[in-house]
Amino acid sequence: MTDTCISIGPALDWRAVARVAEGGRIVLDGAAAHRIAAGRAVVESIVAAGIPAYGVNTGVGALVSQAVDPEQQRALSRNLVMSHACGVGHALPDEAVRAIIAAQVNNLAHGRSGVRLELVQALVGLITHNCVPIVPAGGSVGYLTHMAHIGLVVIGDGEARVGGRQICGAEALAAVGLAPLELETKEGLSLLNGAPCATGMACLALAQASRLVTAADTVASLSMEALGVQRAAFDAEVLALRNSPGIAVSGAAIRRWLADSRHLAKGGRLQDALSLRATPQVHGAVRDMLDQTGEVVDRELRSVTDNPAVSGTPQAPVVSSQAHAVAAGLAMALDATAIAVAHLGMVAERRLDRLVNPLVSGLPPFLSSDPGVTTGYMIAQYSGAALVAENRRLCTPASLDGGVTSALQEDYLAHPTAAALKLLTVISNVERIMGIELIAATEAHDLGVAPARRAPGTALIHAAVREKIGRYADDRPLAAIMDAGAELVRRGLPAQPAA
Repeated sequence: MTDTCISIGPALDWRAVARVAEGGRIVLDGAAAHRIAAGRAVVESIVAAGIPAYGVNTGVGALVSQAVDPEQQRALSRNLVMSHACGVGHALPDEAVRAIIAAQVNNLAHGRSGVRLELVQALVGLITHNCVPIVPAGGSVGYLTHMAHIGLVVIGDGEARVGGRQICGAEALAAVGLAPLELETKEGLSLLNGAPCATGMACLALAQASRLVTAADTVASLSMEALGVQRAAFDAEVLALRNSPGIAVSGAAIRRWLADSRHLAKGGRLQDALSLRATPQVHGAVRDMLDQTGEVVDRELRSVTDNPAVSGTPQAPVVSSQAHAVAAGLAMALDATAIAVAHLGMVAERRLDRLVNPLVSGLPPFLSSDPGVTTGYMIAQYSGAALVAENRRLCTPASLDGGVTSALQEDYLAHPTAAALKLLTVISNVERIMGIELIAATEAHDLGVAPARRAPGTALIHAAVREKIGRYADDRPLAAIMDAGAELVRRGLPAQPAA
């Protein structure tokens, strides 16, 4: 957990939401509080005047034509939370839930939902006290169900995790000094609606993927030195022939890691295999895609995605039914990002294969300590290949899944939440693939690169791995070593050497 405090306002971006997901706190500035209060006054005037408004004084979905009397509108809000809390499967990680809450606070803080300030403050309180609702990962075609499970805790129902304990919502609120909130008109719908689920998880995924592509440059450099690559392909002026900011960044990182290596050949092969030679091009393309997706997500954070949206004044209220919650653009961007990240895993597994393959490595078969008696990293490469195949299956676009719900009323679905969930899974798989490459490349250095001939940068990487993981001789289960490698990829590798 961090003590970062993020102000909800116009400057909020995906990096800020990711910091909240990973332990930061959020505050509402005065402008946000004013917008929320103004929006609430508009809703109250709509109710008083009896102006027809979706989900305010009508049913929802295909029940839009059903009028709801004023005395039943509070019940409608509570009922919506109860009926929409129908998620299935394993619970989301705490970081994902915190990201979703932060994105929803931001959505409501635009002031176009018409909820009370008290509701937004209740969500802020969950973040502040790290009271994390238990939210099933599955069961959503776009949004609604995940926020419903968060809403349960807000009203004192459901379950939450506090201090490592999973307890009922009312007990969780009491444990951190909060009280259940009784929802007012429209608040049930606004609590559930919009695209905060996909947006929040997209922010978290971008943070994880950004760390991953940086780690990819690091791990690849260790592999490439072990395999004796030709460095000329990574020269700055050569890489600049392709116009790509990402290629420039990855190329520079690789050059820093490999600087002053005495092991790398200056002659020999005319050019290396593509899995080695194209490393900056692949990693750079991923960096460029992350930048593009970051722009999409930042636009989402600046957008109102609730339906209906309110505007105007209490004297001249305006309620607008629209479809901003669909988030088709976000879904498409997240699908594309999953494909991009999967490419990191594809090229990492190909480098891994070259490390363990005696036909091309110049190293002992499968990096085994006693070939024949030991198989070394033979089957670890199988695991990497399996994860690459799984990613290939996951990268079928969620945004094309479609579907029809609510008796033909909601007959187009873009599935942004599904796209975000599978992106997070792809990232996790690539962390594991790259973790295998990391431990194999470290072993390759022990077998084929004299310490005095290593680049200073790769020597740092090697030392960081060996501090956590000893050499392998088929003397213990390899799965635990692979897990440790993946954890190093996530957060444990040394920083790049200075330019």
